[in-house]
Amino acid sequence: MDRRGFLRGAAVLPATGLLAYAGAGTGLAAAPAKAPGRAAAGPQDWMAGLDAATPLRTLSIPGTHDAGARFGGPWVECQDTLIADQLAAGVRFLDVRCRAIDGVFAIHHAAFFQHLMFGDVLIACRDFLAAHPGETVLMRVKQEYSEESDAEFRRIFDIYLDQKGWRSLFHLGGTLPALGEARGKVVLLADNGGLPGVRWADPAVFDVQDDYQAEPFAKYPKIEDQFREAADSPGPFYVNFVSTAAGLPPKWNADRLNPQVRAFLDGPEMAGRTGLGIVPMDFPQSEPGLIASVLKHNPGAE
Repeated sequence: MDRRGFLRGAAVLPATGLLAYAGAGTGLAAAPAKAPGRAAAGPQDWMAGLDAATPLRTLSIPGTHDAGARFGGPWVECQDTLIADQLAAGVRFLDVRCRAIDGVFAIHHAAFFQHLMFGDVLIACRDFLAAHPGETVLMRVKQEYSEESDAEFRRIFDIYLDQKGWRSLFHLGGTLPALGEARGKVVLLADNGGLPGVRWADPAVFDVQDDYQAEPFAKYPKIEDQFREAADSPGPFYVNFVSTAAGLPPKWNADRLNPQVRAFLDGPEMAGRTGLGIVPMDFPQSEPGLIASVLKHNPGAE
């Protein structure tokens, strides 16, 4: 059975099981706090030293594709670390997939519940940003494994904002803020027609490479080309998905692609080039130095 057939045919937790996770949390730990007055250093604070006027689109931002997908077997799992650990490692883009069910958002990858609720993701972001107020998190919120209307998806999202008290965490404007305005906030990238925020993949804003059906031999040249275009033709907010689901489980594909991406970013062709945009990856922390290789392509990075 191929991956798509496997995901479609998978057994899922019943709704009653999901509700047990709705407010319980999942042991997500906050990143260690930065000492007061300490200069920004390391992956936890890589944005803090940048000028407040810096446009987000000029940054090189490590991200995680299907950021909450840690359960369900090899065809489903895309990450092996908690959201909090991803943020502490330097990730600043989270691809969050929400199933609308019984008035809450359960984090899913296709049919598979990830033992994680949207509130757990928000707790991890809140705790990290409270400890590292010079940073921001960009969050793509996508409806997953659900056929609820856009209006119903928005109704549930508004419950999180107003009844559960999360409105102050978000930047909900329809245009991308500068870094200074985004600091301490989650910038919503809306991949649902009912949500506020910046429209995900809007061609007036973004240039997205996301050929998730290309196997690694075909995918890798697309990744290189997108990096070159971002460096050579600044303007759009580039998004360059390293992840792919073609042919083999995500981890197997990541084990082939991630070392090539790290080597390319560390190589002479990309030396000194900045503004590569968002780089969503599967299992980035399994390839030592990969996140650092993205971060070095930011203004002022060594």
